[in-house]
Amino acid sequence: MTDAAPLPEKLQNIVTMFRSAPKPLRLQALLEYSRKLPPLPEKYVEHPEFLQPVPECASPFFLVTEQNDQGGVNLHFKVPEEAPTVRGYAGILREALNGESPETILNVPDQFYMDMGLSELITPMRLRGMGAILMRLKNDVREHAQGV
Repeated sequence: MTDAAPLPEKLQNIVTMFRSAPKPLRLQALLEYSRKLPPLPEKYVEHPEFLQPVPECASPFFLVTEQNDQGGVNLHFKVPEEAPTVRGYAGILREALNGESPETILNVPDQFYMDMGLSELITPMRLRGMGAILMRLKNDVREHAQGV
């Protein structure tokens, strides 16, 4: 993974914080990000057909991206409260990548979350779901970038 693009600064800071934290604090931090995930904007609550499902994820997970006026990408996620680790991952993605350019998001290494030390905390199935979420997010960003 040495030739991969560097992580965006906010994401790098989050990854570094997770990696350096003791195991119990990593889980706490993940749960904290799950609580920070904002609710879905009303326009998507009323029109769920705009949401992209992530069927590979064990929990019901939906996402939608939209281009903002500055050319960045706004990220919105719908994740049940009963899935705190997946919500935490969504919260991390939103915190680190919301408002970033399509290129920045598309250049995030597909397996960046493996560097966070989460494999000791969550199941391989959930880790695969995290990979699927990032892939769906990139696909949505790619489709919107081409449609502009």
